[in-house]
Amino acid sequence: MLKTYTYANLATEDIEKLVLRNSDPNLSIQSTVNEIIEEVRQQGDSALVQFAAKFDQVQLDKLYLEKDEIEELAMTISREQQRALEIAFQNIHKFHSVQTKRERVVETMPGVKCWREIRPIEKVGLYIPGGSAVLPSTLLMLGVPARIAGCKQIVVCSPPQKNGKINGFVAYCLLLLKIDRIYLVGGAQAVAAMAFGTSTIPKVDKIFGPGNQFVTKAKSTIQSLTNVSIDMPAGPSEVLVIADETANPAYVAADLLAQAEHGADSQAVLVATSADIVDQVNKELASQIAVLPRQEIASMAIENSYAVIVKDLREAMQFSNLYAPEHLILEIDAWQTITSLILNAGSVFLGHLTPESAGDYASGTNHTLPTSGYARSYSGVSVDSFVKKITFQSISEEGIQQIGSTVEILAELEGLHAHKNAMTIRKK
Repeated sequence: MLKTYTYANLATEDIEKLVLRNSDPNLSIQSTVNEIIEEVRQQGDSALVQFAAKFDQVQLDKLYLEKDEIEELAMTISREQQRALEIAFQNIHKFHSVQTKRERVVETMPGVKCWREIRPIEKVGLYIPGGSAVLPSTLLMLGVPARIAGCKQIVVCSPPQKNGKINGFVAYCLLLLKIDRIYLVGGAQAVAAMAFGTSTIPKVDKIFGPGNQFVTKAKSTIQSLTNVSIDMPAGPSEVLVIADETANPAYVAADLLAQAEHGADSQAVLVATSADIVDQVNKELASQIAVLPRQEIASMAIENSYAVIVKDLREAMQFSNLYAPEHLILEIDAWQTITSLILNAGSVFLGHLTPESAGDYASGTNHTLPTSGYARSYSGVSVDSFVKKITFQSISEEGIQQIGSTVEILAELEGLHAHKNAMTIRKK
């Protein structure tokens, strides 16, 4: 099952290879993405229709669904399913609604007041994956903070299903979010469409959402080519589970497989304090994977995964920080003793009764998180992702006298005399 390594036996270069994922050494993904982006930029809607036929195997008469169609599709799911989506919506809203607190005004010197105010990003694009699994939960994770932030225009793109529609779950989420239109575009072409705008799809200021390596590469490329920003490079999903002798092997295996079934390019890493734990987890993996509907996908992801044996929890955290996982699960009793050692992680799940799937769907935290080691420098999506924080300052007559000479001296030593004069003229 899981390829197994002993941490103490790994050289620095071995560790670097282990923690590297989703690389594109031959630039084959980059080349394909560049072609797609250029076609969308040049041909707009017609390119999108062609890509839908090529990649999604569907002939589209139009590139979007409107409110009446969305409402009709939303009513195809059961009341029980609707209620589950409503609870998830409420919990996500509750968690994110506290992220809009105003900052206080700071008087840095008498008469010199500085502060920040929040303003929403006006136009945002939300990409909702729809490949091997359609993810209505991602729509909630992106749409709720966008609504709380007050974004004026929310553009949603998701690949069309074979019938040229979306599923009822995504449709119901659109109703909960009061979004009246969804664009039937997927992959790198969706990212390009939102970045450049087409006759049908509006241009946005910032693009959000996870996806495969092509989507991730498209987002990074667009950010370098245009003035459109992105939330983060969020590619194929990953989990790292730390387990000691207190862990339940069945729970650990279930958590690894929950990640593995996302896609063949997902990765599930086990960091265990003994070889015995790895053996027990492998046995559970074999029995649990055998009954999974997405067995084939999960098996390929497990092939792409591994276990690392460490001497103790401190060493486990060392490896975890080097890996910088999207999801970190501490399947240990004494998790309080090591949480202070966590430096790099997208979202953390504490103890034996906190599966990643809770955060994926309904606990309230956001599941759009940095992957591929980007947890070293990026946070997950929050309301902060959908706003700008603009600085303000106000200087009174007293303030001019207090700060004036400091500004004059600093401007003069930099040789910027007009800067100095802008202060001097006010001191007279």
